Amino acid sequence: MSRILHFILGFTAIVILSLLVSSNPKNIRIRFIFQILIIEILLGYFILHSQLGSDSVQRLCTLFNALSIFALEGTNFVFGGMHTQGLATFFLNILCPIIFISALIGILRYTGILTFTIQIIGTILSKINGMGKLESFNAVSSLILGQSENFIVYKDIIKNISEPRMYTMAATSMSTVSISIMGTYMTMLSPKYVVAALILNIFSAFLILSLLNPYVINKEKDLHIAYLYTNNQNIFEIISEYILIGFKIAITVAAMLIGFIALISALNAIFQVLLHISLQEILSYVFFPFAWIIGIPTDEILQASSIMAIKLVSNEFIAIINLQKNSDILSSQTVGIVSVFLVSFSNFSSIGIIIGAIKGLNKTQGSMISHYGFKLIYSSTLINMLSATITGLVM
Repeated sequence: MSRILHFILGFTAIVILSLLVSSNPKNIRIRFIFQILIIEILLGYFILHSQLGSDSVQRLCTLFNALSIFALEGTNFVFGGMHTQGLATFFLNILCPIIFISALIGILRYTGILTFTIQIIGTILSKINGMGKLESFNAVSSLILGQSENFIVYKDIIKNISEPRMYTMAATSMSTVSISIMGTYMTMLSPKYVVAALILNIFSAFLILSLLNPYVINKEKDLHIAYLYTNNQNIFEIISEYILIGFKIAITVAAMLIGFIALISALNAIFQVLLHISLQEILSYVFFPFAWIIGIPTDEILQASSIMAIKLVSNEFIAIINLQKNSDILSSQTVGIVSVFLVSFSNFSSIGIIIGAIKGLNKTQGSMISHYGFKLIYSSTLINMLSATITGLVM
């Protein structure tokens, strides 16, 4: 089956799955759907195929490689050269740099560069997606600040945000990852797929949510959030705050990996004893049709669908580790499609993180979002599937 035909089939299936749970199909605006899709395909091709896109990815790699070297200075000082001895490699080389990058984000926020970037890009995106500025700002701030820290920005107006808009913001936050962790993914996956996923997931979120959760914004009453980025903290307070945020992220990821890898190992042992089949094998059959929809070659669907399912029930890090183990027996097409699918916070543990973050700011909004837990997983998974399907088309 040709890539174009497979894309048409996959996109149609994803649209149908979105419409099945659409809250108000009458509000869907077809023009913006096609507008977003065309721009997303062009961006995907630009990142994965054009020389300029390749050069941009290479520059990002060079930047993050340099940052990782600086981060190792602090890591080696605290852990006494364990890095040079090959000890605790994953924690020291992959998780600890998150702390340094988070501190840099804090500096960018203090200088106003972060604020300016979010406002400019958010305004441009609002013209493309037909949504309000709030949702567009949120897509960019989620990418920069992370899925939980992002909502702190809206603490003064969160009680006034309507239910549909709150859902869109939560689903968007689950569907991407933060730049603070981008360098970590680049050490585990091909950087071009990490960059592609970051960009494609934003536009896929706009498209899927325009189908699944459509609503009309009164432009005159749209919420303007420029003033939310002002703060009275000095630079040392900001840096300290973001260092602790980065540390929290690193420790959280480490804890999740320890717990989930242990649980999966235990469940595999139980399934092997009782059913003579592993948990991964069972999950691979559950995700089989979804892997086929997004363009995975038929003879590699079982391996790919197993990795996709692991990401959903545990987290993207464990799934990426599994992809690394199987990359030698998978085609470059499968590795690319699955890589883009994996780079997001879309998993069951993220529901708790987002609900906790919102409820900490406003109990009513947090309780409302908690009722949409399974729908959030459903919509964010469709978003990642669309990004992966476009990757299969433009590879």
